[in-house]
Amino acid sequence: MLISRHKTTMPDQASALKGRSEAIATADSHFILSRPLKGPYPETSQKALFGMGCFWGAERKFWELGDGIWITAVGYAAGLTPNPTYGEVCTGKTGHNEVVLVVYDPAIVPYEKLLKTFWESHDPTQGLRQGNDVGTQYRSGIYCFTDAQRAEADASRAAYQAELDAAGLGAITTEILPAPEFYFAEADHQQYLAKVPHGYCGLGGTGVSCPV
Repeated sequence: MLISRHKTTMPDQASALKGRSEAIATADSHFILSRPLKGPYPETSQKALFGMGCFWGAERKFWELGDGIWITAVGYAAGLTPNPTYGEVCTGKTGHNEVVLVVYDPAIVPYEKLLKTFWESHDPTQGLRQGNDVGTQYRSGIYCFTDAQRAEADASRAAYQAELDAAGLGAITTEILPAPEFYFAEADHQQYLAKVPHGYCGLGGTGVSCPV
């Protein structure tokens, strides 16, 4: 993935790209887990949604958790343009973040474990960037499907900020919002680093452990 040179300001509705009414094509099944990417998912499963920089490396962090992860998928969320393409998101004119959808069994993988993976796998103090990837699509974000997720996310942010403060690091810039509509990314982006093991991954954590 190339270094972004796009705007680091969010578009408004008037300047955002128009998009389309129909969903773009994506993969039918998970490249590793061989399960339907769009479901149906088990009734006991829950969803989580995270933005933490380039979604290729971010997705791998969650499928590597193993048992209890039903599927992972990459896509776009928290923007203005309906059913965007990757190329459109990269213009900076859709407002979307590159995100990872995680469908998981909370009896095996509690949400707090997902949060710990999230905080420790990227640098949440960088604003609209992760390393050399710069732009609105690389911002740090937690998008919550339930009030319980929101409470855990807020608590984990406070706990991690205390650890970052102790380490002399900066303020967390992560947005924590109700889960917006999620748009699946194109097939070639799904589980990209399983298909291209030596492909680009720009993620880098702070080296500070999250206490949750």
